[in-house]
Amino acid sequence: MHRVGSSGNTANNSTRPRKEKRLTYILNDADDTKHCAGINCLVVLKSAVSDVSDYLFTGSRDGKLKRWSLGDDAATCSATFESHVDWVNDVVLVGDGTLVSCSSDTTLKTWNALSNGVCNRTHCQHSDYVTCLAAAEKNSNIIASGGLGGEVFIWDLEAALASKCNDIMDDETSNVINGSCNSKSTIALRSSSSSNSISLHSTQTEGYIPIAAKGHKESVYALAMNEVGTLLVSGGTEKVVRLWDARSGSKTLKLKGHTDNIRALLLDPTGRFCISGSSDSMIRLWDLGQQRCIHSYAVHTDSVWALASTPSFSHVYSGGRDLSLYITDLQMRESVLLCTGKHPILQLALHDDSIWVASTDSSVHRWPAEGRNPQKIFESGNSFLAGNLSFSRARVSLEGSTPVPAYKEPTLTIPGIPAIIQHEVLNNKRHVLTKDSSGSVKLCEITKGVVIEDFGKVSLEEKKEELFEMVSIPAWFTVDTRLGSLSVHLDTPQCFSAEMYSADLNILGKPEEDKVNLARETLKGLFAQWLIEQKKRTGSPASANGDLKDIATKCHAHSGVEVDGSSENDAMVYPPFEFSVISPPSIVTEGTHGVPWRKKMTDLDGTEDEKDLPLWCLDCLLNNRLPPRENTKCSFFLHPCDGSIAQILTQGKLSAPRILRVHKVVTYVLEKLVLDKPLDNGNADGNVAPGLAGSQIQHQAVREGPTRSGSKSWQKIRPSIEILCNNQILPPEMSLATVKTYIWKRQDDLVLNYRVVQGR
Repeated sequence: MHRVGSSGNTANNSTRPRKEKRLTYILNDADDTKHCAGINCLVVLKSAVSDVSDYLFTGSRDGKLKRWSLGDDAATCSATFESHVDWVNDVVLVGDGTLVSCSSDTTLKTWNALSNGVCNRTHCQHSDYVTCLAAAEKNSNIIASGGLGGEVFIWDLEAALASKCNDIMDDETSNVINGSCNSKSTIALRSSSSSNSISLHSTQTEGYIPIAAKGHKESVYALAMNEVGTLLVSGGTEKVVRLWDARSGSKTLKLKGHTDNIRALLLDPTGRFCISGSSDSMIRLWDLGQQRCIHSYAVHTDSVWALASTPSFSHVYSGGRDLSLYITDLQMRESVLLCTGKHPILQLALHDDSIWVASTDSSVHRWPAEGRNPQKIFESGNSFLAGNLSFSRARVSLEGSTPVPAYKEPTLTIPGIPAIIQHEVLNNKRHVLTKDSSGSVKLCEITKGVVIEDFGKVSLEEKKEELFEMVSIPAWFTVDTRLGSLSVHLDTPQCFSAEMYSADLNILGKPEEDKVNLARETLKGLFAQWLIEQKKRTGSPASANGDLKDIATKCHAHSGVEVDGSSENDAMVYPPFEFSVISPPSIVTEGTHGVPWRKKMTDLDGTEDEKDLPLWCLDCLLNNRLPPRENTKCSFFLHPCDGSIAQILTQGKLSAPRILRVHKVVTYVLEKLVLDKPLDNGNADGNVAPGLAGSQIQHQAVREGPTRSGSKSWQKIRPSIEILCNNQILPPEMSLATVKTYIWKRQDDLVLNYRVVQGR
């Protein structure tokens, strides 16, 4: 199961190593008013005042919700709701303006629908993705949620708001939103062979944690509730529709008929009739009083994923995997193809005489629907009989094609940004090639969060070959595109394994030979605003209040960190690591609270501490300490070429940083080279002579410092030296790591050869 945030630490008595919290940052597009992934859900909020516009709320696979102010021929994004760390799967409106969303991050969140996007409360009860919600139209306190864990919960929002969880702090003390973590007023629906009842856990007592009660035996994909919140229907991979009495907590009946997963459900306001849509391509109308299916509608040629009905429940709109939107007269059993698109339809929302269509595309379309008088659509004469499945297949076979759609173009489109669907990390480990759903290939710099170049619609593989650089830098991050954009994941200690010289990064004003840790500088860039705000609050980013002093102690004690002495302990952000404040990345992580959260970099206010941020991240930012790292050195042997008369006094195994360049090895050879000085058991620098025991020469190091000049009086001539590997002359600027990866191409210790070039 995908998780954007990392899992928590293991138990104290476990002998397995601690699993540190992950830090992720998501690179947002410059136009953040648009979605950049498929739209899973939408809902319309009708205005009670005539001169105030209606609102459309959309939830996307990019993890965000957006509020759109609707006009006759335009829609404007008026707010973005950003807190979920994975796909937003469903959204409902309850009461006078409470928005409830559910996500693959296993949480439900409540929002003030007309606010600027601040989450009011987070509920953590589900054990797996939360896939669907249902609301009682005339009971603003009751909603239901279902998910892949087979669980169904009925929530009393008023009681949940009154309950407390000791593990969650309020908004004034924590960035983990005030929520009811494992402590809710819920009815948990259990379906098992031994019991037909559901158990009610009303957690009025502070800190009470209810027992997790499973609902369906398998995943739940669809829910629907009558308007007063007394009846609930659910469906999923069990292929049956289950009916529950939410007041008494009893399961009343189970309806069989579908042959595949149930993906969409509707209940009429009275709770007598139910409509179901399934992956078997069928729509069924159920009479709950008679406990049977009274009509089947073979309209679609593939899975039915979305349903919406007219207020009178006389007509149903349906869409799904076949890219088509139909309207069906439930009594006359006639259907009309309204339109066809390019993407599978995921959800529908009726709005007066129009219908909003959400799909796997990042754009949302509004189509004519004649919701007030749907019979007008059937007057065009394009209807067909929605018979049984065999009849429908025979009709398609005889006609040879699908019906002609009633409408060719939508009346309004809210455009999105093409989702990134493919990526390649380049060898320099700072640039990533991306390809979006429109076929456009772009080059991104992840240490700045910007697009360097847009290559248009070209081959990703060919562009990768064209941009190939013969450099070897450790993989210090991982990337995925699940949210439609680049999500960059940093895991300690691996993320601190990559270093470069400041000269290679073109950092002006910094000594060329200074080593720059890419992860450390990236963190400084991401948390630049946080460091400024934290300094304002405490007076110094490194000597903060007592809590942050305790953080340093905890970090040092639990991880054995080491101070990065090669870099100054300052908050300066170098140009290669300056993130844009116009389109700032979003940070996703968690602290000791154990609840992942998501915020834009520029929204950090300096109050975030160990409850919100990983300890290793705080220790790096505040104390300049990095965890112990592996494989930062490269061992190698240095021998003269065959036939060379030049000899140096140190011929044992040498060790140097992976990023050390070949010209430094040349300098080392020049300093050790014996031309007109007689051989003895030592040298001017006190290094070990080759005649001594092997154990004494295993750890000699090649220096990284500046080349000494005039330090050996005997050296009358500075000959020209070449370094070779596998008989190939090495460029002076090539690093040892690159030599080992592309020239040596073996796992054992690198072997370099040197020779004096005559005539230079």
